[in-house]
Amino acid sequence: MNKRTVLLHSELTYSVDTPTTILLQVAAMQTDQQAIKDELLTIDPLVPTDHLQTGPSGNRACRLSLLPGSTTIHYSATAILTPKQPDNADLDELDYTMLPADVLTYLNPSRYCESDKLGKFANDTFGSMDPGFDRVTKITEWVYDSLAYTPASTGSSTTACDVLLQREGVCRDFAHVSIALCRSLGIPARYVSGYAVNLDPPDFHGFFEAFLGGSWILFDATKLAPVSGFVRIGAGRDAADVAFATLIGQATLTSMTVQAIDPELAEHGSHNEVISTA
Repeated sequence: MNKRTVLLHSELTYSVDTPTTILLQVAAMQTDQQAIKDELLTIDPLVPTDHLQTGPSGNRACRLSLLPGSTTIHYSATAILTPKQPDNADLDELDYTMLPADVLTYLNPSRYCESDKLGKFANDTFGSMDPGFDRVTKITEWVYDSLAYTPASTGSSTTACDVLLQREGVCRDFAHVSIALCRSLGIPARYVSGYAVNLDPPDFHGFFEAFLGGSWILFDATKLAPVSGFVRIGAGRDAADVAFATLIGQATLTSMTVQAIDPELAEHGSHNEVISTA
């Protein structure tokens, strides 16, 4: 797959009522398939900043100590994407005994992905399908067909089971349902946050990955953005691990701008591409 260049920009403004600590995850990750250059993070007014790595995937985070008043956080970077494009025929589901140790945790139920409650449904619906890439694709298609994408329809406490009952949600909910169904079938799956080219309206976006044939393969059940234009921020068990902002204190997000721009991808991107960027 040819290299793609994506220009990233995000800006968050908070009204801070009391001294507040924020764990910020908006910086794009450096991987073998994703190089980051011309990176800039500014905080106005300037405050103490710790740069951290969190979780087993080494997600990049910043811990900021905000003072009362208004604070604006600006991040920009250029991402050079060279995703791997494996053959569908090589993307089998691996037996449990063959899974790497660091992948096993992504078989377990988590805060938003109650795979332990969905075993019968997942097996009744998808259990007879040929295992591997095609089955995960059919799970993704089922989620797309069964759920309505409705902005602001869910909140911070909404789980995959909640979404299956109400049949609507946003990108993180589509990913959570897909992850829970995969795990119920013994397929390791994890949540991935990032920037998405051509996403309308622009925002941070939630994809998911399934571990197939020894690689983490990207999927987007919303079909709102081409997977080859996805720039990863981080990966985790679910959205709780990679929230763009986690606050300890009292502060309100008053404005947010998110952009991921690649004019070339506007004509050539597809949500059906088979790629790995881990």
